[in-house]
Amino acid sequence: MTARTKIYFASDIHLGALGYTSSREREARIVNWLDSIKHDAAELFLVGDVFDFWFEYKTVVPRGYIRFLGKLAELVDSGVKLYLFKGNHDMWMFDYFVKELNATIISNELIIERQGKRLFIHHGDGLGPGDGKYKLLKKVFRSRLCQWLFERLHPNLGVGVANYWSGHSRLANAAPQEQKLFENEWLVTFAREALQTQHYDYMVFGHRHVPMVMQLNERSQYVNLGEWINSNSYAVMANGIVELRYFERNGNATANEVQD
Repeated sequence: MTARTKIYFASDIHLGALGYTSSREREARIVNWLDSIKHDAAELFLVGDVFDFWFEYKTVVPRGYIRFLGKLAELVDSGVKLYLFKGNHDMWMFDYFVKELNATIISNELIIERQGKRLFIHHGDGLGPGDGKYKLLKKVFRSRLCQWLFERLHPNLGVGVANYWSGHSRLANAAPQEQKLFENEWLVTFAREALQTQHYDYMVFGHRHVPMVMQLNERSQYVNLGEWINSNSYAVMANGIVELRYFERNGNATANEVQD
């Protein structure tokens, strides 16, 4: 029996985005990937925007994603520890996944030590300089008052409004080639500034949809997990090393080299 020693990270699956057919195809890919890691995974970190929209009413959750949720349940029941991060698209997670999947819900950053390494993990939204408009909106959307008001909407109206909003997001309108990372962009800037006061071996983010590993200094690396719309990218940690990989339907994976 294979030992469960590896730690897996993925982000920005955006289930529900770009229409039903696209979402179902993406769900099938992620389920195949989860099936491929179930024998050696000790922990699974889903680092935000797993869903293009998510809101938990007291007795209602968004329909769909049954194969994905079933596969997560299978992994959890087999002993895999599950962490779900709130992203900017699915920040309204409350206790549904805690009760159903025994998941740990992470609202902001998570700092952990694994395999002798120190990791900083965050979806990536609202960090670094600039983007004041979004930072204000994030505070509003995460406020209990905003959540209470949204709960007053009938689910058909609430989910419909949210899906319309998501359909006009950067994800729906930006071409893959427009998504680029630069040395001085805000997430990289945030990572470099954080390292001035604390040491992290790996700083792991999603949100930017750009799969990349960047050397920040002699001891620290920036890891962006990318997304599952085009890249099917994820990261795996084994023997203290985090490596970015790409999933193919045949179960093979290709690695990403570190950029200076």
